[in-house]
Amino acid sequence: MRFQINTVIRVLQSRNRRSPLSLFPYEASRPFSKHHYEPQRPSFGIAFDIDGVILRGHTPIGGSLQALRRLYGDSGALKIPFLFLTNGGGVPESNRARELSRLLGVKILPSQVVQGHSPFKELKNRFENELIVAVGKGEPAAVMSEYGFKNVLSIDEYASYFDNIDPLSQYKNWTIQNQINKNNTLKEMATRSNVSSDRVQAVFVVSDSIDWSRDIQVLCDILRTGGLPGRGIGHQPPLYFASDDLEYQAAFTSERLGMGAFRIAVEAIFNRIHPNALEYTSFGKPNPFVFKNAEAILKQLWLSSSYGVDAVNNEENSQPFKTLYMIGDNPSVDINGARQAGHPWFSILTRTGVFKGKENHADFPADLVVDTVEDAVNYILKKELSL
Repeated sequence: MRFQINTVIRVLQSRNRRSPLSLFPYEASRPFSKHHYEPQRPSFGIAFDIDGVILRGHTPIGGSLQALRRLYGDSGALKIPFLFLTNGGGVPESNRARELSRLLGVKILPSQVVQGHSPFKELKNRFENELIVAVGKGEPAAVMSEYGFKNVLSIDEYASYFDNIDPLSQYKNWTIQNQINKNNTLKEMATRSNVSSDRVQAVFVVSDSIDWSRDIQVLCDILRTGGLPGRGIGHQPPLYFASDDLEYQAAFTSERLGMGAFRIAVEAIFNRIHPNALEYTSFGKPNPFVFKNAEAILKQLWLSSSYGVDAVNNEENSQPFKTLYMIGDNPSVDINGARQAGHPWFSILTRTGVFKGKENHADFPADLVVDTVEDAVNYILKKELSL
C-alpha cells in the first residue's frame, strides 16, 4: 500500500483560473543596507530547492550568492525566514548546513535544512531498537543514528555479513571494501549479536543508491523473505524512500536519474519474484506533508528571530505568514507540491535546472516563471517590501 495523505489540500479554484505571472525586468540587486530598511515581522517566508536552483554540483548558480545575502542584515542576522527544502540528502542536516554555509558565504543553521529523509526521524519510536538497513550514498547509517535509531547498518555493511550475496562483488571489491572500512565504527553500534540470523525490521532508502545491481539484489533478498536473506518467502518488512524524484539536475548538462527511478526498478523486479506487490512509503516533495512541515519550521525561524521575539507569547499559535514562496526547478516535484499544499504557498519556477522551457509548464504551471533564483528573490522583495 503506497503512502497517501489522509487530508487532501485542494488548490483554490481561483488560483487555478488566474494566468501565471510572467517575468518582467527587475532593478539590480541592492543589499538591505542601501535601503536603510529594517523589516519588522515580515509576513512571508521562502523555501528554496537546492540542486538546479542554488547549486549545480558544488557551484553556485543563478545569482544565488547575491540573492541569499539580501535575506540577511548588515550584522549577518537573518532578516527573512527561509529554508532549503530538498529531496537530496545522504548526510546529517548539520553537515549539510556547514557545507552550504561554506559554498554560499552566509550562515545556514541546521534547522534551515530540510532533506528528503528528514521525516524519517518521526519513525524513531517505532524502530528505535530494531535492526534496520539504510541505503544510499554519503552516510546513510550515520543519518539514521543521528535521528536516534540504535541498531542500524548501511547496506554495504549488511551485505558484508552474507558471503556471495552479490554475485558481482569480485568486480567491485575496492568500492565495497572502502565503504566498509569507513563504516567500521557504525558496525560496532549494532546491538544484535548475529546480524546474519536476525530479521531486518525495516529498510530506509536514505539517498541515491550508488550500486544498483547489488542494492536491488540485497533489497529483494530482504523484502521477499520477511527480513532474512536466504530463507523462504515471507511477509515484506516496511520500505521507506526519502523521495520519489524520477530525475534531478546535477553537474551534468542533462538530468540524472533519481531515487524515483531506483524505486521503479526495485518495484518492477520485486513484483516479478514475489506473490504480492511491493509495499512502500515515499516522502519528499511533492508530498503535502513536506510543505506543512516546512511551514512549521519557517514559523519557528520567525519566532526565534529578532522580529519574532516580542510576538512569541501573544502569537505563538497564530499564522504569521500571508505568503510562503517555493522556488524550484522541477515542475512535477517543487511546483506540483506547492500547488497541492495550497494557501499560503506561491510557486516560482526557475529555468536553471530540470525546467528549461520558454513558457510555463503545461501539466504543473507555476504562479511565476523566472530565469534564475536571483530574479525570484528580486520579485519577492519588490512585492513584499518595495525594494
